[in-house]
Parts: sequence; C-alpha cells; structure tokens
Amino acid sequence: MTVQATALIEQLTALRERALQELAGVHDAAALEQWRVEYLGRRGRLAELMRSLGQLLPEERPQAGRVANEVKEALEQAHAAKTRELERRALQEALERERIDVTLPGRRPPLGQVHPVTRTLREIVQAFQLMGFQVVEGPEVEWDYYNFEALNIPPDHPARDMWDTFYITDPHDRAAHGPRGPMLLRTHTSPMQIRVMEQTRPPVRVIVPGRVYRYEATDATHESEFYQVEGLAVDRHITMADLKGVLTEFARLLFGAERRVRFYCSYFPFVEPGVEVAIDCYQCRGAGCRLCSHTGWLEILGAGMVHPNVLAAVNYDPQEYTGFAFGMGVERIAMLKYGVDDIRLFYANDLRFLRQFR
Repeated sequence: MTVQATALIEQLTALRERALQELAGVHDAAALEQWRVEYLGRRGRLAELMRSLGQLLPEERPQAGRVANEVKEALEQAHAAKTRELERRALQEALERERIDVTLPGRRPPLGQVHPVTRTLREIVQAFQLMGFQVVEGPEVEWDYYNFEALNIPPDHPARDMWDTFYITDPHDRAAHGPRGPMLLRTHTSPMQIRVMEQTRPPVRVIVPGRVYRYEATDATHESEFYQVEGLAVDRHITMADLKGVLTEFARLLFGAERRVRFYCSYFPFVEPGVEVAIDCYQCRGAGCRLCSHTGWLEILGAGMVHPNVLAAVNYDPQEYTGFAFGMGVERIAMLKYGVDDIRLFYANDLRFLRQFR
C-alpha cells in the first residue's frame, strides 16, 4: 500500500475519533446541527477526504473506500443517537415544566343555580302536592274549543280578539279551522281543566303548571310569555269553604304561617262566583308601603267555584258535582316573594341579578 493510501486511512480514522469526541460535548440542537454540517455535510470534512479516493491507485481504492464508508456509517449512527438523546431530554424538560401535581385539589368548577321562576314554580307545586293535588301538563298549542269555548268564554269575549291571542290559524277563516276551531298558543293553562275532566270522573284534584302566551305589550308587570299554575278540584259537596281553606293553606305555606288572607269578589268567565285572593303585606305588616302600593294587601291569584256551564261541557252533572278552580302567574308570585319590581328582570339573563337567588 502506498504512503498516500495509508495516510488517507489514518486521516479517516482520526476524523472519526475527533468527531465522536466533539459529539459527546454537544448539548443542544443548534450545536448538533453545526456538528453535522462540519462532519457530514456536502462540503464537510468527511466529504473532503472521500474526494481524495480518486487520487489513489485503483487496487487501493476498495480498502480505503471501505474504511471511509465505515467512518461515515459510524458518524451517522452517532448523529442519530445524539438526536434521539436530545429529543428525549427536551421532552423530559417540557414534561417537567408542565408537570401537574395531582396531589393538589383541583379548581372547583362554578356551579349553576335554579332560576328564581323555576324555584318558585317548584315551591308552588310542592305546596299543592302536600294537599293531595296531582300534577298534570298539557299542550302549549291548543284548540280554541279548549282554550275558550268549553271554559264558558263566548265568541264575542274580548279575550278571543286576535290582538290578545297568538293564533296559529286565522280565526276568521272557517276553512282553516280544525275539528275544535282555530289553533292558538294557549293564553292560560285552564284548557287542561277540560281535558282532565273529559277523561276522568270525579273526584278530580289537579294542578297544571306550564307556559302561556299573551299578545300584549311588555312592561314592568306584563310579559308576552310567562308561567301559570292552574288548579282544579271537583267532587260532591265541594263548597267555597273548601276553596278558602286550600288557598289559605297555600298562602301560608309559601309566604309564612302568620299570613292573613283576604278574599274579595271578582269576575272570571269560567267560575261563579269568582274571587281574588290577597295576603297581608309581609314587608309592612299591613300598614302600607311601596311593595303593596300602600294598601296593606298583595294580590296573589284569582279563583272561584267552577261554572255549571263548564261542568256541563264535560258531561258532569252540575246538580251532583261542584268544584273550585284557581290560577296564578308564577312570575307574579316570585316578584312578591323576592321583592322584584320588574318582571323583565327574570328574562334579561343578567347574571348580576340572577346570582342573588342562591
């Protein structure tokens, strides 16, 4: 072997040793890339030595070429191993930075709360359930017959006016009417009185919570969509005394056992006689204040004895059966319970307002 071939092999061997020593001192990706360019790049030291193979005698090239390939393979393997080492180290450092101490208590997620109208509705339902009333629900899209006619509300009654009621079909177009007249969004939950009595023989004792709709301007005390609870009791020998007893008990369950209750005459088409029910103002104890408009009393609901025409419409004999009915706006009760002076606050989605009712 010539001196030139021997010298090239020694240079390749020395290059490998030096490159591996320098690689051992590499500790980051930038330094590793610099090492790769210096030793394994297209113009690196190894490539420069390998270009010298062409200057050797033909019979010396295979041996020198084999050494050169062994050096190249050793450096490439060392480079790959160092790359994996740096990647593992970087991953470990990242995991360490982002490590979560699972022994610490987590941050408790914020909990929601029951809406004041829903809470009031549940309290109303619970009060009547304690007195033996069953809870039933009905459709919000209703026939005119159930919403008006069967409840002794004649065709010329103001409540039927299309400006008071959301009609689904034109009330004046008879061709569009169904078997029970035009369809509408129910204006009260009272239609379930008729539906329950059509399918049930006395005794009947039910309450009907649900959403109702009125075509009216929104202000501090009126909304076009709100909740009602309707109540009905029918049996033999039911009197006004039963109505007064049930509603007095309800008022005291909801507003306090010390409440005084007042009944005074009012008109509702589907009851006779009809009454309004009021409680003494729990804020001023009847002395008069802003909450009760300085009257000392707070109106909470309307009620009365079921009209004989309503009983007859469901084939109940008015001579044999009597009953009472009542209805209340849930938002109205909530406003009185919590001292809210504007019904619109319940549906404004203002968390500052709603968070008060925890």
